[in-house]
Amino acid sequence: MPQALESLINDLQAVRRSHPSGLVASVGDGVVRVDGLERLARIGDRAAIRQKGGKALHGEVMAVGQDDIQLFIDGTPDGIAVGDRVVLTSPTTFAPCDGWLGRIIDPYARPLDNRPLPRGHTPRTITAAPPPAAQRRGLGARLSTGMAVLNTLLPLVEGQRVGLFAGSGVGKSRLLSHLTREVEADIVVVALIGERGREVSEFVRRVLGPDGMTRTVIVAATSDQSALTRRRCAGAAMTVAEHFRDKGLKVLFLADSITRYAEAHREIAAASGELPALRGFPASVVPLITGLCERAGPGIDGMGDITAVFSVLVAGSDMDEPIADILRGVLDGHIVLSREIAERGRYPAIDVSRSVSRSLPDAASDDENKLINEARALLGAYERSEVMIRAGLYAEGSDLQLDRAVRIWSELDTFFAKTGDPEVKASFDRLALLIRRAG
Repeated sequence: MPQALESLINDLQAVRRSHPSGLVASVGDGVVRVDGLERLARIGDRAAIRQKGGKALHGEVMAVGQDDIQLFIDGTPDGIAVGDRVVLTSPTTFAPCDGWLGRIIDPYARPLDNRPLPRGHTPRTITAAPPPAAQRRGLGARLSTGMAVLNTLLPLVEGQRVGLFAGSGVGKSRLLSHLTREVEADIVVVALIGERGREVSEFVRRVLGPDGMTRTVIVAATSDQSALTRRRCAGAAMTVAEHFRDKGLKVLFLADSITRYAEAHREIAAASGELPALRGFPASVVPLITGLCERAGPGIDGMGDITAVFSVLVAGSDMDEPIADILRGVLDGHIVLSREIAERGRYPAIDVSRSVSRSLPDAASDDENKLINEARALLGAYERSEVMIRAGLYAEGSDLQLDRAVRIWSELDTFFAKTGDPEVKASFDRLALLIRRAG
């Protein structure tokens, strides 16, 4: 069956024959209470408020009581009056298909590139459960990233989930862009959560280009959109990744950023009356984030893998703030970007000493692990004595390990900025040469 005809049939099957309606009972703080739909509405249903002037505002059911329901509005409730008609619209169906490759969509499966979007024949929930824990495979083979430091000291493997922790302006978006282009994967799914609209188009034009878009699906919710849309973005993008994973493909999933995802949830939770518990974030943010992360990773037999990179904005490099702390506990490694390193001009500004990949030691051979441990030992020796060295108080010969660290430091720092290695082996060969030179 031609894809266009199949998509049309799927659209017709999703049409709702009748649309129950109710009336606005009260309005306040972005929440609208509606009478008459409490027996028909379900959490997550979409509704349209038909204002007297003909304008329609949309929202989502966030609470159902015995006498009314609560809608969280997309945008501001300006113009809504008591007695306005509220219609339960067709439920939002999210049915990914292979025809989404190369497309930019919003979290409600609406195209953002002015082209018709086909609909798959199997609707999915954007809050799906992860594969059964006892049946999931282990982490897979190491992936080439085109970046020396990630090919060696901080390896990325198939099915691994990694956090990218960075403040503003230290190269987070640049690093994500590199990973999008260079990491080995069949499919790339990118969730742009709360990004500036200009950055979405730049990401497509400058980062991916026509060739990169052929294997990519972008799900975007810009900063001017409602908290509902921004929160939905991460789950919708993960659902797209699961579609391709279930077909046996290897998927790279990138989310930028989980912090804005959590902030959108905080806004919704505050409107619904949930009290703050974690430095202003509600307690429900913990299962929200951990549930999303658990959906990534290795699949069961017959499935592919979702290798995931979740970015986190950390104000003032505070790695103990709630969102960073939650992610560190559930992920398989974390990459920390340093403002000090960025300010001296080294990209990527990865603070290797504070970063870790939990795929080690299994992701490397015995010889490779030996090189990694030696490089880390030399790096640590230099950083512990850096103040003394820069002050001119270091005397060569007093510590043989520190002598080696001083000799290798400049070349090691350059190695961390090296990109373009086509294979992991090339990166390890380069690292082995540096360590031999240190004596």
